[in-house]
Amino acid sequence: MISFSQRIGKTPIKSVIQTDTLDEDLKNALWNGLTIFYWEGKIQNDWIKSNPNDIVICLRRIWIHFFKNRLDEMPVSFNRLHLILKKYFYSCEWYQLYDFIEFVPLNYTPDHYSQTNDGFIEYCNNVFERELSAYRFVNGTLTQISSKEEVESIEEALNIADNLKPVKTHLNRSLELFSDRKSPDYRNSIKESISAVESYCSILTGNPKATLGQALKQIEKENSIHPALKSSFSSLYGYTSDADGIRHALLEDDNLNQEDAKFMLVACSAFINYLRQKEAKTK
Repeated sequence: MISFSQRIGKTPIKSVIQTDTLDEDLKNALWNGLTIFYWEGKIQNDWIKSNPNDIVICLRRIWIHFFKNRLDEMPVSFNRLHLILKKYFYSCEWYQLYDFIEFVPLNYTPDHYSQTNDGFIEYCNNVFERELSAYRFVNGTLTQISSKEEVESIEEALNIADNLKPVKTHLNRSLELFSDRKSPDYRNSIKESISAVESYCSILTGNPKATLGQALKQIEKENSIHPALKSSFSSLYGYTSDADGIRHALLEDDNLNQEDAKFMLVACSAFINYLRQKEAKTK
């Protein structure tokens, strides 16, 4: 929401997406989220050893597995550990901060169901949107996708039945390759996205040997897919067969970029969702 001072031109409106930086407002909001959902009120009397609860287990995992420190050198005082965490948070590289934000909910695993992680992830996504971060939590993974609709499309595609596990495996792998903040692999992310569609179509037609083109012809007849839509996706499939040798020999020159991989991940997810809805109507 644009504030009064922004509307009258006294305070600048943020207009640059934060991709490889985090400004102070975004850092503070994310740290506040960690404080609200994890640190605040979770430790009694300051002493970690006397509080063997879920958050202490998470803190031990941070110390051992994230920082890769010796366990016997972990501070027994939460106040001391809190200062170490805060110093790291505000001094590390932008991608390390995102690593930390992603690590905490993955390693806070209470024995009983807890809304803590869900609440934190929802909070972070709201902050990312407000502060114009290029990242969102998707299925527990921080991903460089900025549209709410894109996030929902991918999450819907990932929410599939057990008998479609190969489809979910391809989509998850595409998301992992796309989301790697240090060395994203856009070429193979695109390959996994289209492989998810191929896998879904082969399961839908009951023909594991069918090419995507063959499967789409069968699905078109059985599920009343508009020929133009089928043709459009066949063209996308042709793109992945030709562009930069994704399905041929790997070339040294790689012209694929984040926008290409993002488009294919979202498009393939949306197409899978579309086919699922079409199939459901025929049952």
